[in-house]
Amino acid sequence: MPVAAQRPASALLGQIQARWLKEPTRHFIDNQWVENATSQTFDVVNPATEEKLATCPNGGKAEIDRAVKAARKAFESGPYSRWSGRDRGNFLRRLADLIEKHAEELAVLECLNNGKPIGELRAVDLPLTVQTLHYYAGWADKIHGETIHPPGNFFVYTRREPMGVCGSITAWNFPLVLISWKFGPAIAAGNALVHKPPEQAPLSALRFAELVREAGLPEGVFNVVTGLGETAGEALTRHMDVDKVGFTGHYQTGQLVMKAAAESNLKRVSLELGGKSPNIVLDDADLEAAVQGTLTGIFFNQGEVCCAGSRLFLPKKLHDPFLDRLAGAAESRRVGDPLDPGTEQGAQISKEQFEKILGYIEKGKAEGAKVVAGGKRCGDRGYFVRPTVFDGVQDGMTIAREEIFGPVVSVLPYDTLEDVARRANATNYGLGAAVFTQDLSKAHKLAGMLKSGTVWINCYNAFDASVPFGGYKMSGFGRELGQHALELYTQTKAVWVNLGG
Repeated sequence: MPVAAQRPASALLGQIQARWLKEPTRHFIDNQWVENATSQTFDVVNPATEEKLATCPNGGKAEIDRAVKAARKAFESGPYSRWSGRDRGNFLRRLADLIEKHAEELAVLECLNNGKPIGELRAVDLPLTVQTLHYYAGWADKIHGETIHPPGNFFVYTRREPMGVCGSITAWNFPLVLISWKFGPAIAAGNALVHKPPEQAPLSALRFAELVREAGLPEGVFNVVTGLGETAGEALTRHMDVDKVGFTGHYQTGQLVMKAAAESNLKRVSLELGGKSPNIVLDDADLEAAVQGTLTGIFFNQGEVCCAGSRLFLPKKLHDPFLDRLAGAAESRRVGDPLDPGTEQGAQISKEQFEKILGYIEKGKAEGAKVVAGGKRCGDRGYFVRPTVFDGVQDGMTIAREEIFGPVVSVLPYDTLEDVARRANATNYGLGAAVFTQDLSKAHKLAGMLKSGTVWINCYNAFDASVPFGGYKMSGFGRELGQHALELYTQTKAVWVNLGG
């Protein structure tokens, strides 16, 4: 899906800004735009300019209940309940084509709302969103049961049935991508959805809903309620008629989601949470390739990536030459206007996240780590942080233990494979990890030793709709993408038939 590498046309930019600033947005329920039950709203800010971009309703119990009722009706008795798997697959293809048709508009909208570079959106976010929808379109008519032959004169078969009404709550770092990761398998399996987008970046979800309607999904099957976590998110996770909730975000919020699910109706839960991922360079690694992989691993998407390689383990003999190259590349990285196609790093999502990252940088300095690149904000307007490299980091330091979710990497020296594997695993997280080496025997050995849902060898942040993604430990459970994601949105029923005799 090639998109011209140029600054968005001023007409398109003005059109998008005018639409979302013109009047407060509304919820999308039952294929209609719906007003909030109260006058409560929240502002959406452009993180690159600190200017208001839109005003959204702060939905709560009333809106969630209305959306869930619409979804339940659609699932149980609406036209959608009679759709075959092939019908659902054809719809997902139409939607994917529509998103591709509107890719530039969506990229600009996401850029304004999220602060990430337009080049990344054109090259990564939009293509991956389209790819994911096409991938699950292919699965929609291939979700089958099995036959089993127990002792006795029985015929037993299983049915893989949809969960029913599913809730999805996604993070602000990849708004469109994360919708597709939940929407694709959920619809392929025949579920109805209520989506709570991130309050920091909800606009692309509302535009996505319009395209869903245009692609022909019947009323009530997909609903979007904007609101804060403590209002809309809490109401969705506690609703007694929601069968499953998929959540992407911080582990502490994930714990609240699990608690709410347990205290309500024991709804099924899947969690894709944070990480403190180790990036391990072996002493025989291709130095230039490893440096480039490290840059991708930590600075892609402003470091706002759950599997970011924020702990860089270097062998002592490579420490100085590697660090020199990494620091030089970090200092020369182009930070600035997200709408400029030459920008490599955009703005952090919000003032809160911006200040949190700067606070971690100050904590690193105070605990004795040495800044060798970056270490401060960039410019005096917008939430921009310079790519930051810390040397002299110890495993017990705050910046080496806690998820920063920003463009900050900690360099840690190590001696042996066993030493680095032990230290890499000495974290509550286990989402991603990487190994750079020319010795594939060592690479596979480390891959087996690392407690992580994904291990990249001689690459970082490689994703494909066909490959499962998820975490160990406090990075969550359940696997998104690939065939495995269908397990999150189906349940198995066994049917016994007594053949007599």
